Amino acid sequence: MKKIKEKISLLVAKDPKQMILLAILGFNILFLLISAGIISIFAPSNIPTHGFWASVFYTITMILDAGCIQFVVEDVGQAGVGIVIACLAIVLIGMVTFTGAVIGYFTNYISEFINTANAGTKKLTVHGHIVILNWNTRAVEIINDLLYSENKEKIVVLVSDHREKIEKEISNRLSSTIQQENEHCKQTARQKRGVKRYLYYRKHRISHNKLTVIVRQGDVYSTKDLMDVSVDKAKTVIILGRDINNSVCKYNNAALLESREKGDPFTVKVLAQVAELTSNERSADDQKIVVEAEDDWTLSLIRKIIEQKENLQKCNIVPISVNQILGQLLSQFSIMPELNMVYSELFSNRGATIYSYPTESETTEKEWVERVLRDNSTVIPLTYLNTRVGRYGYYVANSGTEVSRKDLANASPAKQGFVRLQDYQMSRKNVIVFGHNSNCISIMEGFRSFCNEWGTDALNILVIDSAKSLEKFQYYSKFPFVRQIVEADIYDKELIYKSINTFVDSNQNDTSILILSDDKVASEDIDSNALTALIYMCDILESKLKQDSDYDVGRMDVIVEILNPKHYDIVNHYGKNNIVISNRYISKMVTQVGTKESLYEFYKDILEYDNYAKGEQFSSKEIYIKEVSRFFDGIPPACTAYDLIREVYAAGKADNKTLLLGYIDKTGKQTLFSGKQRNLRVELTEQDKVIVFSNH
Repeated sequence: MKKIKEKISLLVAKDPKQMILLAILGFNILFLLISAGIISIFAPSNIPTHGFWASVFYTITMILDAGCIQFVVEDVGQAGVGIVIACLAIVLIGMVTFTGAVIGYFTNYISEFINTANAGTKKLTVHGHIVILNWNTRAVEIINDLLYSENKEKIVVLVSDHREKIEKEISNRLSSTIQQENEHCKQTARQKRGVKRYLYYRKHRISHNKLTVIVRQGDVYSTKDLMDVSVDKAKTVIILGRDINNSVCKYNNAALLESREKGDPFTVKVLAQVAELTSNERSADDQKIVVEAEDDWTLSLIRKIIEQKENLQKCNIVPISVNQILGQLLSQFSIMPELNMVYSELFSNRGATIYSYPTESETTEKEWVERVLRDNSTVIPLTYLNTRVGRYGYYVANSGTEVSRKDLANASPAKQGFVRLQDYQMSRKNVIVFGHNSNCISIMEGFRSFCNEWGTDALNILVIDSAKSLEKFQYYSKFPFVRQIVEADIYDKELIYKSINTFVDSNQNDTSILILSDDKVASEDIDSNALTALIYMCDILESKLKQDSDYDVGRMDVIVEILNPKHYDIVNHYGKNNIVISNRYISKMVTQVGTKESLYEFYKDILEYDNYAKGEQFSSKEIYIKEVSRFFDGIPPACTAYDLIREVYAAGKADNKTLLLGYIDKTGKQTLFSGKQRNLRVELTEQDKVIVFSNH
């Protein structure tokens, strides 16, 4: 008896559901046998079928349907009291212990199954999907950008907490984008007539079923939880860094931020676990792991894991250096503000986008470019690179199908000799950097990279920041292009106004003002200082216009960095086109690299300028914004984009071949040459600027 009690006790503790089910089944089997025995003994002899097993049948039918009692008791007046009471007792007890208990058990089981599914604890059987581990301010933009993917995507997000909040955030962001894009699609469709309008809208609209997004709550370190989201069968695994500002009490913020500035062991630990699972022989082939690194310590350990665990036939690990990339982007936007618009489209899956395609060995890059220009009138070839995953050519196109397609039937020689180019030299750039964030040194390194190619005299920078921040960054003493530093808190309005006015007025060329948003403040203070600084800039500009109604407002280009996309409308209210939502650029890059790993090397190449001091003259190409009046020797006549692209390339020097990607007119409208180039007419003016891909 002790052993039986012990076994029952262990079973109840280990699996109470199983114990309850066994008890229900055991009791009902015993009840059926006893009831059948009673009916067999006391039932009238005139019932159609006698015997024990017939009585079992009568018992079951009475329990399931009380009306079946007539099989045993046809006439209550003639039947004995005992058999009537026995049958009624069987019906009543059976309804509770058999029908009620079984229905109750399975109802509870179904309810628990639904709750478990909602809680996200059941294993997912899925493959070829995208897994996102952890959540930060960039995550929702990664998912949002996948709406523009050419294929339907399955996305599984694994987070440690706040699952319902994240689901709502994703739903709101996707719904907003779908509504906005479909409204834009309707407006475009209205320009067409009849059936064409309907067909255009059906083809280009975005539907909610484009993405299947599942958010699971669990431990990103746990092998079980990782395998439950089929991380070993995913085509891409994205490992995101954690946002401290949104997850901790502001009083603990400073200590945690100080710790995170040294490194991020969390990311390293997750990568080590994921790399172990994806490099397994049973895992899918050619999986990509894209991992964010926000500091040098984390990046160095990621590279160690790559050396130890990466298997290019199994898992390809791609580190995204967040601060370095943002620093390079913000420095380039400060030098050429229009690049913000250009990169915003080229780095996304929407409109003109950068695509990669495997290419065979060519004698020279020039021959490769000329062949593509000859064979295809819908794409612009950029360059080719030997990457660790093979040799790839890079193009600007509207879709991947355009890259692989040839339209030789439409090919014809371009007009010859109507374009002449000047020996372009970059004019001196004046930049004011206002405020600080964790990317400051990376931004300055981006400026240094520009100076490495164009010379230290090409930059003239004023930094306005608090004394505490300037001391932390050692007053930027190692950057000779920082000509002037002003210690000013955000509340030192008069000093800020005076410093900016003096700097702008003392320089003949235009001035770019880069307003940085501090990413190390509490979540409720995010973008507050940046918005305050923007109000200052608008006030300064209004004062200048009051003093001189003919003042050229174009002399001041304001580039505002914001971290929270929700603040976009507030900033945009002040009429600033150059709003940089920095997190979105990282999201776009992570999305692109996650689906096309070969783009990683290309992005690295165009975001960093050549270092002449190290003999890297014309070793890589970048995207430039150049004035039409200084780029061309004489304004080209009106022509098609097809002819202009090929003429500009032919007119370039042998060591600086230039590919024309588009132009920005004097009103600020951007046109990228994607799609059918022969159908696009181009008529440039002296006030326009061209978007070019060149060595220098």
